Amino acid sequence: MERSEDHTKSMTTSGLNLIAQALSIYDSNLRLVLSNAPFQTMFQLPDALVTPGAAFSETVEHLIHSGEYGHVENPQTFLEERLRQARAFQPHYMERTRSNGRTISVEGSPLPDGGWVTVYTDISATKAQESLLRAHAGALSEQLLAHTEQLSRSNRKLAAMITTLEETKRQLTASEARARLTTEMVPAHIAHVDAQGYYTYSNRRLSTIIPGRPSDILGRHLRDVLGDAIHSRISSSLASAFSGTATLQEFTEAASAHRIRTAFTPDLQGGIYILTMDITEETQTRTTLQQTRRRALAAQMISGLAHDFSNLLTIILGLQSRLGRLPDLPRDAAPLIEGTLSAARRGGTLLQSIAQMTGPRTLRPVVTDIEVLMRDLVTLAEPALPHAMKLTLNVGGGIGPVLLDRGIVQDSLLNLVLNARDAMGTAGEITLRVRRVHDTWIEWQVSDTGPGFSPDALSKGLDPFFTTKGAEGSGLGLPMVYDMIKISGGDLRLSNTATGAHVTLRLPYRAAVPATTGLTLLVEDRDDLRAVVRDMLMDLGQSVIEAASADEATALLADLPDIGLILSDIQLEGEATGIDLVRRLGKGAPPVVLMTSLPPDAPLFLEAQKRAPVLCKPFTRDDLASLITRREAVVL
Repeated sequence: MERSEDHTKSMTTSGLNLIAQALSIYDSNLRLVLSNAPFQTMFQLPDALVTPGAAFSETVEHLIHSGEYGHVENPQTFLEERLRQARAFQPHYMERTRSNGRTISVEGSPLPDGGWVTVYTDISATKAQESLLRAHAGALSEQLLAHTEQLSRSNRKLAAMITTLEETKRQLTASEARARLTTEMVPAHIAHVDAQGYYTYSNRRLSTIIPGRPSDILGRHLRDVLGDAIHSRISSSLASAFSGTATLQEFTEAASAHRIRTAFTPDLQGGIYILTMDITEETQTRTTLQQTRRRALAAQMISGLAHDFSNLLTIILGLQSRLGRLPDLPRDAAPLIEGTLSAARRGGTLLQSIAQMTGPRTLRPVVTDIEVLMRDLVTLAEPALPHAMKLTLNVGGGIGPVLLDRGIVQDSLLNLVLNARDAMGTAGEITLRVRRVHDTWIEWQVSDTGPGFSPDALSKGLDPFFTTKGAEGSGLGLPMVYDMIKISGGDLRLSNTATGAHVTLRLPYRAAVPATTGLTLLVEDRDDLRAVVRDMLMDLGQSVIEAASADEATALLADLPDIGLILSDIQLEGEATGIDLVRRLGKGAPPVVLMTSLPPDAPLFLEAQKRAPVLCKPFTRDDLASLITRREAVVL
């Protein structure tokens, strides 16, 4: 590569030396970048001043002392003036007669990255022809001669201007090409529409942000490109932007279930600039983090109260037990004592429920077959349903093995089924549907044929301690489900249909990691941990090759194409992390599982969850095995 570059440079220099004009290029620091042989010959410059890096000030100083500019009254002032002009360089064309009597034209043009290029042309012959014409053309009028000379000078100046304009056009074309390439690499759709809503610019990324939309959209109207549904949702933001107010809007695109953020910026010349991004993963992570923070705050507030309340309940239980053992109690005292004990025990159960909601919880995703999970759920739920109540299961196809916290899903769905049972009484039908929404969500729908949610239940049903069951309910069922779904990055919605209540539960779709029977790359910088994990992998039938850093792992991946699985810690020796390793992998790379001891709300942990399955330390062989399936699947 270096030899090829040297050859190209040599050929370029040789070509510049063959042209008649002298040429020099100086950078923004007034240092020589390039010159040709005629430049040195024309001004009789020493080698030091035509060597790249030579100072412009030294060259001017040399020309002053050599008499290039004729007699200079104050050389220092003259030098400072030339340097000032160079720093504020402007395109120009001029002709001057040198001290040796020859005439040159000087044509200068600035460069886009700073500095300038100057071309010097000896026009002495042309000027001599003009003088000769004047001397031998007595028959010609003085006016015609002057006009001819002026026309010749104008032609030379016009030619210089044309050259400058062509160079400027070339630079603008190259700059536009670089700008377009840059915008097309941005993971967002950048566009401009005119005042009538027609696209005048697009970086052709719309289809990657909103699947199913076209990318070739120049000249088309917003409504035609986005569709009536999306256009109607953003119409108010468009109206504000057209009136001169920048707006930002988020919405969920129904067909793909992607969360979209769009910024509208008014164009002072007319129209709007539009920036559209897919923030689905960001929204899922943000939801998880927000719920984790709420849980931490609730735990901080409740822990002290719960501690004191637990002590009070303990005292009440103890005193009531002693009271029940006293002799000669009135006959009606026993029911009162038993009622007090029952209330105290119920208070203890309530405290445990609160602790489950606010206490720390680590997600434990495992490879889950949705059909098996749902059949197991029916097995658990049916014995708790009245004989006249029917539970119908509808499992959509194409889901495949996925990574889920099986306990969270099963507990949540069972809670929803039992809530539906309580609402219907002794008879009715509960329908449980599950489907995959593109590559974004797994969606469960629980509907019943009961009376549906009341207006209060629709607005407050997810609030802690809200219940419509009176003394029978704790008001923590749906809030606990909502909490578990939120910390998993999902969503829960309550609604009514024509036949009864309807609950929609969504969790991020995470396809399971396919197992391999070949070679596993283990990336861990601690020797003792690496030895333990290596034994686990070998016990699972894997051959293991080891690395201590992301750079070492990258080198091994380049040399060993047979690697079928990567198990990497997030925090590694060196600057690169396990997340950086995942970023380096291209298409067709082996699946990755990341492991860490970081808390679930740590920024690196949240970032890792968007890239690959995360295995929390400490873990066992069974925990590792639970993340791997031998069915065909894709990696997160």
